[in-house]
Amino acid sequence: MKTALILLLLLAAAAVPGSIYPQRSADPNGVAQFFDNNPELAPVLDFFQLFDVYGSIWFSAIYILLFTSLVGCVLPRTKVHYDALRQEPVKTPTTLSRMPAYQKSTTPKGLDPVQVGMKILKGNGYRVIKRGNSISAEKGYMRETGNLVFHLSLVGVLIAVGVGGGYSFSGQRVLAEGDTFVNNLAGFDSLSPGLFFNPETLTPLSVTLDKFEVDYDFTNKTNIGAPLDFRATVTRKTSPEDPGETSVIQVNAPLDEPGASLYLTGHGYAPEITVRDANGDISYSGATIFLPQDNNMTSIGIIKVPDNQPEQIGIVAFFYPTAAELSTGAYTSMFPGIVNPLISMNVYTGDLGLDSGQSLNVYALDTERLTQVAGRDAPTPGIVLELGQTKDLPNGLGTVTFDGIKRFASLDIAHNPGQFWVLLFSLLALAGVIVGLITPRRRVWVKSTASGFEVAALSKREDPRLEEVVRELTQEIKKGSK
Repeated sequence: MKTALILLLLLAAAAVPGSIYPQRSADPNGVAQFFDNNPELAPVLDFFQLFDVYGSIWFSAIYILLFTSLVGCVLPRTKVHYDALRQEPVKTPTTLSRMPAYQKSTTPKGLDPVQVGMKILKGNGYRVIKRGNSISAEKGYMRETGNLVFHLSLVGVLIAVGVGGGYSFSGQRVLAEGDTFVNNLAGFDSLSPGLFFNPETLTPLSVTLDKFEVDYDFTNKTNIGAPLDFRATVTRKTSPEDPGETSVIQVNAPLDEPGASLYLTGHGYAPEITVRDANGDISYSGATIFLPQDNNMTSIGIIKVPDNQPEQIGIVAFFYPTAAELSTGAYTSMFPGIVNPLISMNVYTGDLGLDSGQSLNVYALDTERLTQVAGRDAPTPGIVLELGQTKDLPNGLGTVTFDGIKRFASLDIAHNPGQFWVLLFSLLALAGVIVGLITPRRRVWVKSTASGFEVAALSKREDPRLEEVVRELTQEIKKGSK
């Protein structure tokens, strides 16, 4: 048991690096950023698998050793406890006065203390056996049962976590209003599968974001503009023939479906933008995800137009839901809701790198190899668009139009088949601990003597009520009934 406790503490200590360093399973972009910021330290940490702590060899070794230790501890104890349950209470000691709690009393006329004591102790849940002029009683086997349930439940938790984690998955998807998520590999923006994950087990499901709403605080003067509630109204279908069912996803109210639960984890604006090339043909059109940068929803978005003619275009755009101009000439948002929407754009030309075959971040634009043609440091000022406006791109590259505004919701789609079992075994472990703590383990003897009778008790652990139990039992025997 000491070995198991040491391994449990070691497992807790081994999990600490997982909360310090970004993990590839949960934050792959964070790992990439750590490598960029720490080019010398990152390879060393990666060698020791500190970016994959929970799947590392050393963490798994501790996990398996703990599991083995618990099993090796619990199984022998279970057999010993089972044998103890089948055995009769121990024989009555020859000298009861040596017991920690002892009392001697006279016997009222016509009373059999042994027979009365047996009736009383059985009524109190003791296992009782009579031997000659004495009885031996035991109580408290549930204490060891509770301890065994606790440790067996810990084993169950370890198995449930391991198996559940192996068959689990967690994916992310950003949906603008009107977009649809389909529960297949192509439907995720990013996916972190478990070791035994099989794409064929994904439950047929499609979810369309119909509307996203945010309630802001307008009554508290010191908290104006603070969000009070977020609601994503969606239509879910489980088959093409399904007419669809409307549901609402909120921060603490996920959409639970068989095989997948959808959690609301973020939101923002997705302005609708259309880019036309020099020939007047549409080279880019649609709702573009802008990532919030502050509490007033000042947001940044990246637009990549590889099909624009005569040159590829990259745009770094800023969206201000309630725009206000600062004394420096820069813009900011004064309120997170839509009151005076505005977009400002910096325009770049050159090779966007989309044909290189390398994976690129859709929310970032590598401007080092591009030429800025519009913006603060460019020959042409940045483009500023109000809702519904169209303006020319510099150098005859075409036009850009601010068509409309949609909202987007960030969804986390996750499934872990071990969650129920982890909860069940955790509750069993808690119940086992409680039973083990509150159940006393006692042995009680009643012995008839020539002058009266003796009562004695013994506890395997410290029992503050032991003397009180002896005293009460003596008084009840003298009364002749419980």
